[in-house]
Amino acid sequence: MQQLKIKVTVANRAYPLTINRKDEEDVRKAVKNIEDRLKLYESKFEARDTQDLLSMCLIEMAVKVFADDKKVKVDSSLEEKLLKIESIIDNNF
Repeated sequence: MQQLKIKVTVANRAYPLTINRKDEEDVRKAVKNIEDRLKLYESKFEARDTQDLLSMCLIEMAVKVFADDKKVKVDSSLEEKLLKIESIIDNNF
């Protein structure tokens, strides 16, 4: 894999990263998403402390990850059941 060195800025702080070249677009989209959420929280809440705003972003994103993980588990279970049904149908025809 070809490595790429980039700098991203989150909450006015620059972070140098070494990433796979193929991941650059995803990393930049993630940073943009974080920055957008920070601006939203800053406009909605009285909290002006960057740490508080970052914590709210982190909690929101972690909840989404856990929800997505649950969905994947449900989808996997459904897929297994559908494969069993397909096998039964195939064996009976």
